[in-house]
Amino acid sequence: MSTKLRVSITTTLTLVEQFHLTLTSSSGDPASTELSSRDALPLLSASSTALKSQVTKLSLLAITSPFTPTAVVSLLSDLNGSVLPSFVTAALLITPTDHTKAFQAEALSLTKTGLNDLSSLVKEVQSIAERNDEVHMKKKGIELSQSEKDLITVATGRVWGACDALIDLASNGVTGFIIRRVEEWRDLVRDAVEEIDAWNPDEEGDEFFDELLSDDGKQSVGNGSEGELYEDSLDGEDNAVLYELKKTSIRLLKPVVQIYPAIITNRLKKIPEYLPSLVNQLESLMTNLHHIPEQIDEIAGALYEADLERSIRHLKRTKDCAVEAVRLAVLPWVEQSVTDSQQKAEDKFTNWSKTWLKVVDEVSKPLDDIKEAKSL
Repeated sequence: MSTKLRVSITTTLTLVEQFHLTLTSSSGDPASTELSSRDALPLLSASSTALKSQVTKLSLLAITSPFTPTAVVSLLSDLNGSVLPSFVTAALLITPTDHTKAFQAEALSLTKTGLNDLSSLVKEVQSIAERNDEVHMKKKGIELSQSEKDLITVATGRVWGACDALIDLASNGVTGFIIRRVEEWRDLVRDAVEEIDAWNPDEEGDEFFDELLSDDGKQSVGNGSEGELYEDSLDGEDNAVLYELKKTSIRLLKPVVQIYPAIITNRLKKIPEYLPSLVNQLESLMTNLHHIPEQIDEIAGALYEADLERSIRHLKRTKDCAVEAVRLAVLPWVEQSVTDSQQKAEDKFTNWSKTWLKVVDEVSKPLDDIKEAKSL
């Protein structure tokens, strides 16, 4: 391997390692650059596109015979000098203050994945270069097998995947990213509520196994003792309370499902393209909307286990998260420069939210009654 090629490959691998450490230790402060956070997404898209182009050329140089070290050196020089620094700078320009914590975490994760996959590709190229030297066939070079070519192609495809994801992230922006997340949570909530709605408390018992565990399954037929009748009576009362809790749960959870499309349509899709002043609101909104599917999973588990107290506790937490999410979005989200009268202007969602809050408050009232009935 020529000295220039060895130095270029070593430089690339060293840069990738250093940049990875920089991204891992990023404190969320903007990178030291003349660029601002407003430039982050355009630069992220441009640098990801450039990296994808460079690795495509690198893969073709690696699998095409004869192997040409000078061409690889030239390509790696561009990669090391401009493409990689821009790629990492774009990720560092994305901050929680301007883009939300979740968006920054996604960008950093994808960028680090891209760097890792690039490192794997460069190491494959390094291996080919070393083998090319070993055969001492400077004019013809080595001929790669199909499996060896596939290694390069797969490694390249992984870098493409990370670049495409970053281009998509930059194209959709913070708002698009949040909408996609909220839609995922909406689907989880909708599926969980449908599952609870379809659940029948009476089907949870398994009489077949009860009979197997008894001395003689037939003895239990027509010979129930007073104790057994009393236990059956208690089970009936428990099931009645469980049915009532399930009914109340569905009445509460169905309005909760409604807030996701309502907030997406009336608030998230109407956010201006770049509005850092809303980041805190968006952070709080995402936190509450994210907690709801987690709470509903807990509700379902508690219902299946007939744990009424735990189920009611998580129902109340679900209600609290939903109410807080609606209150965060109750008024139109506008820029801070508008007048107070404009900021306080109500719209269709504002009126809808008032009705929604009244409905949720009303349908959640039976929760305390059910808890008291169970304790009697």
